[in-house]
Amino acid sequence: MTNRDEITGSSGNETNETSGGDSADSVLRQVTLRSTGELADALPYLLGYRPEDSMVLVALHDSGDHGRFGGRARLGIPAASSDWQAAARQLALGLVTGSARRGSAVTGMVAYVCEEPAPGGTGRAVMERLRPLAQLLRTECGKLDVPVVEALCLSGGRYWSYCCSDEHCCPAEGRPMGLPGTSALAAAATYAGLRVRGSLGEMRVRLRPWEGREAVAAQETALDETAAKLLPRLVEADGRSEVAERTMRLAARAHRRYAAEPPRPDPLDADLRDDALLTDEEAAGLILGLQDRATRDRAAEWMEGTEADPALRLWRALSRRCVGSYGEHAAPPLTLAGWVAWSTGDDVEAREALAMALAADPGYLFARLLHRAIDEGLDPESVRSCLREERARRIGAAAGRSAAGGAPPEGSGGGGASAGAPSGGTATEQPPGGASVGDPVDGAGAGEFTAAVATVPDESVAGARGGTASAAATAPAPRPAGGPEDEPGVPGGGTSPEAEAAGQTAAVELAPVGGATGSPRSCRVPPRGRPHGNRRGPGRADARLSRPRGGGGPAGGPGTLGRARGGRRREGM
Repeated sequence: MTNRDEITGSSGNETNETSGGDSADSVLRQVTLRSTGELADALPYLLGYRPEDSMVLVALHDSGDHGRFGGRARLGIPAASSDWQAAARQLALGLVTGSARRGSAVTGMVAYVCEEPAPGGTGRAVMERLRPLAQLLRTECGKLDVPVVEALCLSGGRYWSYCCSDEHCCPAEGRPMGLPGTSALAAAATYAGLRVRGSLGEMRVRLRPWEGREAVAAQETALDETAAKLLPRLVEADGRSEVAERTMRLAARAHRRYAAEPPRPDPLDADLRDDALLTDEEAAGLILGLQDRATRDRAAEWMEGTEADPALRLWRALSRRCVGSYGEHAAPPLTLAGWVAWSTGDDVEAREALAMALAADPGYLFARLLHRAIDEGLDPESVRSCLREERARRIGAAAGRSAAGGAPPEGSGGGGASAGAPSGGTATEQPPGGASVGDPVDGAGAGEFTAAVATVPDESVAGARGGTASAAATAPAPRPAGGPEDEPGVPGGGTSPEAEAAGQTAAVELAPVGGATGSPRSCRVPPRGRPHGNRRGPGRADARLSRPRGGGGPAGGPGTLGRARGGRRREGM
């Protein structure tokens, strides 16, 4: 049995990885777990997904006669047992210090180690192999004066307790896990409308590059050809602005195409359909065009309402097209996918997408800032507000230029993915923000911006590299629906973050890029625990690591592309 007979779930304002925010915590407050089996069955509901090859700590806080759930943190189990102690120390320290900064001392922990047996293996063998890791988790928590009240191994549909040696209670062969959806917590979550995702591997496969040989070769060829045509334009005086504008027109058309197709419930079926909506050439133009940070920032404006879901599907599809030596180019679409997921309340996918972006390019600052913001429990509404202001400012500037010229701005009737209809009756492409497609955009400072999260440093935890489970993505042969449209594509065109616990306040600063003059504007981003117009829940912390993925990419700074292969792209955001 557990060392504590009853544990009532609630995370207060603590860190957690559930995707339900306040709703998940409300469900946890209503449920009391009274046995080891119920603790084992609760893990997917505590995290919002089913962990694989993972070590998890769940903080407990005293609440009268019961324990109260607090923050949750997860790490992939390192492949080498020599790395287990460092990983255990990182996980424990990150969760304890993060909880302390948020004003709630941890009084206990529940530890989990989860790993499926290899073909022909058994869960009991996995349990014995991971016993030293469970002991390290207990000792590292003990060093912080936090006892582990229960340590469980979940493997092969069974669970074992490392804290109980009573054969009547916890037999050597383990006990079977409850049927999914049959526990009291599952019933409460279902009633509240919460859902548990599949495994992390199933989520990552939706963002990983294709692996089918024929489809990969065709997409990589399109990327090579597009890069060869795009590079000469970028050295011309007006080339960068022209490429940025054409990229946004292409993105707006693709966004409308995705919006016209209703979502499908099965993820695999949905992704196959979405892959078929893009040609190789269109995907190549968008992937390369989004390497410009100003263009990426405009694309980030598809973040809410009816614009968000088609945008998320588009960014996922582009991430799957970053094949071969273009793996590093996945950082912008993965970061955009993470941003839209976070903006719409899905912290689980947001964390995975941002961790994969940093695996593709560890120096991609925009992904690091967003991941840090989620870890610190910040509210995305303040970032959304800044993007809305920038969008409105750009529309106003476009309208002013058009009025000065004596004609209304082309395509200014809609926003985001909608198209304006000028008097002639012909629909025109509408990039995010409704700016006229005929108005050049100065990518070096004409209204574009970068977002920087400035944090007050406190403590951080050194990152220990841990392996994570992988799931191979098999690429379908893309067959675009309906073929190319009238406007061609742009011509020519995990190491996951450390378990950062530092920072107590943060601000998002919007500043012109490319040397534009003027004072930057900033907007304060409050933690979710504070009152806010769109508060979504308690703060959260994550200590997830994944192996880095190889792949070359073009060299060059922000807004430029270097060699099509072999170099390394660097940009400020």
